[in-house]
Amino acid sequence: MARRVPELVTGFAVIAAAAVFLMYALRSSGEISTGGYPLRAQFSSIGALAIGADVKIGGVVIGHVANERLDPNTYAAIVKLVINDDIKVPDDSSASIASDGLLGSSYVAVSPGGSNNMLKPGQPFPVTQSAINIEDLLGKFIFSMGGTTSGKSQATGSSQNDAAPASPAALPH
Repeated sequence: MARRVPELVTGFAVIAAAAVFLMYALRSSGEISTGGYPLRAQFSSIGALAIGADVKIGGVVIGHVANERLDPNTYAAIVKLVINDDIKVPDDSSASIASDGLLGSSYVAVSPGGSNNMLKPGQPFPVTQSAINIEDLLGKFIFSMGGTTSGKSQATGSSQNDAAPASPAALPH
């Protein structure tokens, strides 16, 4: 019996650890909130923005992304932000999706306006800017560079056939 006590304690510790991880997973999978007041932002594309991502003003974290959903009528991404209670956001502020460097995580950057009126809980940001898709930008750049090189060869009148040597069969006998 004395030998089973450590086994029972170890078993209970494993079950407790599993319960903690389960609670964390359930909390992370849906809407999260740790206090503060909600604001909304509507974007045409949110890119890799995730629930729990930071909301920043001037690089300082002022809240987090609590929920993301798709508006079935407009097909826009509706993002619910939770802002710390001690931060008030002017009602002419804008929200944009930014990234911490090329491979960094996405976050919502708030640019405060100059109004004396503040956004009330649940109100949407009047101006938003969607995420910039780096892959699309690179594709457009490469496509535009490909178009300029083919245009140069046509402008000079050269072609691949001009530079190729004649085959022996094509020479006159």
